[in-house]
Amino acid sequence: MTHKVKFGSIDLVFSVIYTDRKSLGITVTPENLILVKAPASATLPDIKRRLIKKAPWIIKQQLFFLGFHPKTPARKYIGGETHLYLGRQYRLKIIIGKAGTVKPTGRFIEVTTPQRDKVETLMHDWYYNNARDWFNRLAAPLIEKFRKHKVKPTSIVLREMPTRWGSCTARGKIILNPELIKAPKGCIEYVIIHELCHLIHHNHTQKFIDLQTKEMPDWEKWKNKLENLLA
Repeated sequence: MTHKVKFGSIDLVFSVIYTDRKSLGITVTPENLILVKAPASATLPDIKRRLIKKAPWIIKQQLFFLGFHPKTPARKYIGGETHLYLGRQYRLKIIIGKAGTVKPTGRFIEVTTPQRDKVETLMHDWYYNNARDWFNRLAAPLIEKFRKHKVKPTSIVLREMPTRWGSCTARGKIILNPELIKAPKGCIEYVIIHELCHLIHHNHTQKFIDLQTKEMPDWEKWKNKLENLLA
C-alpha cells in the first residue's frame, strides 16, 4: 500500500514495510520509488514527519536517478530523419537494394534494404551489435583500472531497459542499455564507471560519490551531456 506526504508543492509517494528493525530507513530505488522500512512500533504520522525532514535528500536522489532514464523520442525510420551514433548526429538515407546493410557515410547513416519496412529492424540490430563491441572495448581498461579495488564484474551484458542506462546485480553482473551507443564515448565510460563503483558501494552514499569522483573527476560533465543529448 502506498501513502503520500506533501513537501511544498511536491507529493512524496512512498511505500512502507514493517520489520523487526529498531530504526527507520528510507531508500530511493533506481525507478524513483520511495521505500520506507520501519519498526513495527512506528506510526504513519511519525514516518511522514521523518520523510519531510529527509525530503531534500529524497528529491536529490530522485533527480540523480532521472539522469539514468532514457528519454530518446520514438523514431519513424524515414529518409531524412536524424539519428545519433556515438554522440554524432546523422541523417537517415534509405537505399532500396538487396544488401540489407547499415553503415555511416559522411553525414548519413545509409540503410540498404529490399523493403522499407525492414529499416527499423536493420538499424536496431546494427545499433545492438555496435553497442556490444564498443561497450566491451571501452570497459576493458576501466575494469583493469578497478583491479586495485579488488573487484571485477562477473560479466557485462546488454539489455534493453525503458528506465535505466545501466545497473549492477548483487552477483556483480553489469547490465548496460544498448541505447547508450547513441551517446559519446565519455558518457558510455561514465555509466560503466558508475556501475563499477557499485561493485564496491551498493548505494549512492557519499563514499560512492567520492569514489566515482576519484575515478572520473569530470563525471558530472558526462552525466549532464547524457541527460541533455538523449532527452
